[in-house]
Amino acid sequence: MHSTFARFPPRLQQAIADRLGWSSLRPVQELAGQAILDGENTIVLAPTAGGKTEAAIFPLLANLIEHEPQGVGILYIAPIKALLNNQCDRFATYTEMVGLRSFVWHGDIKGKDKQAFLKEPAEVLLTTPESLEVMLLSAKVPHARLFGDLRAVIIDEIHALAGSDRGTHLLSVLERLITAANQDLPTNQKRDVQRVGLSATVGNPEQILNWMQGSSQRQRIVIDPPKIPAKREIAILQRDEIGAIAREASRKAQGNKSLFFCQSRALAEDVAERMRDRGTDVFVHHSSVSRTERETAEENFQKGTNACILCTSTLELGIDIGDLDYVLQANAPSTVSSFLQRLGRTGRRAGKAANTTFYCENIETVLQAIAIVELARSGWVESVQCHNRTWTVLVHQLLALTLQFGAISPELAWQQLSLIPDFQGIAETEYQILIQHGIKESYFFQSGGLLSIGERAEKIFGRKNFMELYAVFSSPVLYKVKTATGYTVGSLEQDFADKLVPSMSSFLLGGKSWLVEAIDHKERSIRVILSPKGKKPNWNSFSPQILSYELCQKIYEILTTDIDYPYIDAQSRYALTEKREDLGVLLSQQSFAAIDDGDRVTWWTFAGGQINYTIKYLLADLRPEWKVIADNFKIGIEGSEVSVQLLRSALDRLRSDFDWQSEEHRSNILSQLPLYRFSKFQPLLPEAYALETIERYLLNWESTSRFLNHFINYP
Repeated sequence: MHSTFARFPPRLQQAIADRLGWSSLRPVQELAGQAILDGENTIVLAPTAGGKTEAAIFPLLANLIEHEPQGVGILYIAPIKALLNNQCDRFATYTEMVGLRSFVWHGDIKGKDKQAFLKEPAEVLLTTPESLEVMLLSAKVPHARLFGDLRAVIIDEIHALAGSDRGTHLLSVLERLITAANQDLPTNQKRDVQRVGLSATVGNPEQILNWMQGSSQRQRIVIDPPKIPAKREIAILQRDEIGAIAREASRKAQGNKSLFFCQSRALAEDVAERMRDRGTDVFVHHSSVSRTERETAEENFQKGTNACILCTSTLELGIDIGDLDYVLQANAPSTVSSFLQRLGRTGRRAGKAANTTFYCENIETVLQAIAIVELARSGWVESVQCHNRTWTVLVHQLLALTLQFGAISPELAWQQLSLIPDFQGIAETEYQILIQHGIKESYFFQSGGLLSIGERAEKIFGRKNFMELYAVFSSPVLYKVKTATGYTVGSLEQDFADKLVPSMSSFLLGGKSWLVEAIDHKERSIRVILSPKGKKPNWNSFSPQILSYELCQKIYEILTTDIDYPYIDAQSRYALTEKREDLGVLLSQQSFAAIDDGDRVTWWTFAGGQINYTIKYLLADLRPEWKVIADNFKIGIEGSEVSVQLLRSALDRLRSDFDWQSEEHRSNILSQLPLYRFSKFQPLLPEAYALETIERYLLNWESTSRFLNHFINYP
């Protein structure tokens, strides 16, 4: 069998050798290259900076060199614009060195540049799912001419899309795009576009590959070469207050380049303010900081050697911000996947180890950090949960189809939408209920058997040429924060803005303190000047953080054993010993760890959020007189008649004669769920479908049944 490199056209071979100075391909590039050259749909797994991009683009360019496309031949899709901008120069180099071109299309690209591209398309197009939707809905974009010869799609950071509304949206738009591009071709000439997904960390690549497959009939394969063990340096330090964390992190960061990940925007702002004037250049990078501020942070960080960016998950994806010395973490992320992504930002230079230093505020976050590190050491990482009843994106895509075609029959719309794996659990009869509800509520208008956008939906989404419709994710009402010169610092949510008083209130944003000069509620803007000090803003978290069963069970294991962890500091070790002597002893002595405090019973399950919340609502349905409270680790029951024995009796009923999975009980439970809003399209759904969206996030019937029947042991 010929090597991948030997199968490349001579022009590409010469360019790789001469322009890049490569003498060979990496193992992942060899393996992926063979599969992609053979025309297979492929998921490519490799660590950050492991060569995944080249593993995908080189064999696909080989195809374009031998048969140049009419229009766009390769579509590269990234979850965020920053990653596109980061990849722009790399793709420009790779295409230019073989006589081809690339172009980046997103909302910040100038209109004249887009027009030039439409007149003379580049062979490789880089974009986001939302920008692809904009192109598809634009009458100015000649879809058939532009994409009629599309050969392949690369989806970068696919784990960040699969299992989410944005992933469902992407797959829907791709199918619509391919349908539009093939519309004038005979059936036997319609193109089956090749799909390549890139990911660093995922627990179930086969399932993600099946999801990515969509309507494609190509053979499929996962490329997951053996990982070379790499040196990792981990430290977990407990410090009891933010000031101490900021001081120690400043000492660690001084003279180095560091990313400091925080679990909330408010915490990032708070720590950033405390780190200022301690010998390190401090920047802030999160979704409420303006794009200009974020880009300034990235640019200054790349140029400097003594800088720290306080960030949330915005810098978790594979954006190259130059050589990095340290990753710092305030408290602990909620998933192993996030930890591995962040850890992988370091250790890219020869002789340097990947590293993360955790600064934890309390023993609870110390336990979570240890559990995440230990799960990663064992090779475990979360599986991405793909769903086949994604109602919010279904109604979004139905609206998008009415805009794309002006009007469309429900039958033709279903013919396209039913191809998407994320909708295939929805019956056509249920789809018809959605249609009738939409017509009744004026979200859709039906005439002559065709659906068009209704008056009510147009009122909600029609502003600025339906810009609100292009993105599936929901954002709260935001007030722009501007200086007197008109420079936008970032944005604040309305709840926080409503509490501000001109000339009196000050707050933190972008790592600086600002004094409010004026508030314009009509324009939703706040004019500010710099202030000596300010308070951290609050960005509301609309739903509880759900931790996995596996993570919570690992914390249980840590508490009930005497294993020492050499990477934790003395204060963490002391706090862990105390926790083991307190809660750990109870857990070790009782297989059913429940404490009766008279009018309250606390049951330590360590079963994770979804199982505990499901049990909470089951118990509340079975015993309405009880007040049941749940989190990731325990369930609390309060009431005048509550005891460990009564809790056991209730659980026995759930495990035996109580048909809690019947439609009646399920409906009762769903009616109790808090009305969390996960999508701006939720209000367009019939009540039952809207509740199902909340149910998917909060509850898990199958795992709860397994837990109740197999993992509860009474003494």
